[in-house]
Amino acid sequence: MIAVTGATGQLGRLVIEALLKKIPAGEIVAAVRNPVKAEDLKQLGVVVRQADYSQPETLKSAFTGVDKLLLISSSEVGQRSAQHQAVIDAAKGAGVKLIAYTSLLNLDNSPLSLAREHRDTEAALRASGIPFVLLRNGWYTENYAASIAPALAHNAFIGAAGDGRIASAPRADYAQAAANVILADSQQGKVYELAGDESYTLAEFSAEIARQSGKTVNYVNLSESEFAAALKGAGLPEGLADMLADSDAGASKGALFDDSATLSRLLGHGTGSYQDVIATTLKSL
Repeated sequence: MIAVTGATGQLGRLVIEALLKKIPAGEIVAAVRNPVKAEDLKQLGVVVRQADYSQPETLKSAFTGVDKLLLISSSEVGQRSAQHQAVIDAAKGAGVKLIAYTSLLNLDNSPLSLAREHRDTEAALRASGIPFVLLRNGWYTENYAASIAPALAHNAFIGAAGDGRIASAPRADYAQAAANVILADSQQGKVYELAGDESYTLAEFSAEIARQSGKTVNYVNLSESEFAAALKGAGLPEGLADMLADSDAGASKGALFDDSATLSRLLGHGTGSYQDVIATTLKSL
């Protein structure tokens, strides 16, 4: 049995899709906060169990009979360390034999504020005694593609990444890699630094939006504080705005760059291009 936490999230659903192509649905546990949102997975034969990171009593029963667990990091920044600890404790109590964890690219030297809770979780995994494998994910190209619509509306793509190169990949590539790793043998102790084959600056990303859309889209580089203020002004919650601005500032220092091609080797093919993600996004607008 393979369990996937956060299975109704954007990454989790893609992991489940990838697993369904390789193993029977009955060997997959979708561990979710709200089982109602996983009704479609249940209809496919996937085992759906409630597993709320903030309700530890739901976790051990969710992991009963599970051999391998993919712990997808919580979306609740600031609560992740405690939530992930609860998952690890429950997995240990349930006898899980391997945990794969979606960590952060370049974690050992990352300046990103996001790194702290990932470091806490990696430390908790080491302390648990459970065999584990680390999937240190880089940025999803969709993170930047989400800003295409406002960029077109204002003829400007704003950020704080300067000339930093960003080696992102589509979310589906990270999901496929996670599925490949959790299905493979002898993964204990491995650390995968995962990023896209290509890299770009936000100026290059903006130029590609302009090229494909036929509209003027200039990259406007702001300071971290200016970018955070602009995001808040656009309606983003304070914590999310600060995190995105901090991540862009980190990107300016190389935090989101990696040229090891580890992700494409795990996939067995090249990673999806940012040009294709831009094209797909433009078609959906």
